[in-house]
Amino acid sequence: MSLRYGAPPQRYPSQASQYRPSAAPQARPPSSQYGAAAPGYYSQGAYAAPGGGAPPGADPQLWQWFSAVDTDRSGAISVTELQAALVNGNWTKFDLDTVKMLMSIFDTDRSGTIGFNEFAGLWKYIQDWQNVFRHFDRDRSGSIEGAELSEALRSFGYNLSPTLLALLEQKYASGPSDRYGPPPGITFDRFVRACVVVKTLTEAFQRVDTDRDGWVQMNYEQFMKIILSAP
Repeated sequence: MSLRYGAPPQRYPSQASQYRPSAAPQARPPSSQYGAAAPGYYSQGAYAAPGGGAPPGADPQLWQWFSAVDTDRSGAISVTELQAALVNGNWTKFDLDTVKMLMSIFDTDRSGTIGFNEFAGLWKYIQDWQNVFRHFDRDRSGSIEGAELSEALRSFGYNLSPTLLALLEQKYASGPSDRYGPPPGITFDRFVRACVVVKTLTEAFQRVDTDRDGWVQMNYEQFMKIILSAP
């Protein structure tokens, strides 16, 4: 009966691994098992190596990218700096809510910024998501549309109804929807956030649906906690 709302979480790493050569990232809250996001979707060429040597044992190239993003030379990356560094394939900036979500996942010490070690995990996560996005962007349009979104979520174990898929596409569309045509495609940044939200809400529902029959009874407080916990 779990197919009503998606496959168990342990399926995600094996599903995602078919779309990239590397293993799935280690679990992080709320969803680093999905993997994949952006080096190819923003220009690495913009990250010219600034002065300063890498810490002992650090990847020199990764340190160069980190230092270039750390524009105020504070030794850590803020939300503003991270958003300025990340752009989609159409050169639009990453959505601020997506950037905040990434920060919340990888700011493990809850400092409000991303240090170098945290940045290394974020970079890998972004690379993995990029590979997933490219796999499902069948028409190479730089965005994910209806059928592509459905296929991607199905591969992760989420069998959403056409109604839910339409709502998801409208919510995360990259621009205002034209009521006389299909909604605009979902850009890379919004695709990552949409998948993480679906995963987070599904897992929250599964925790309440203890008998796995696809039905739950909850009070207003429980419902609001589930909704407000979504990234």
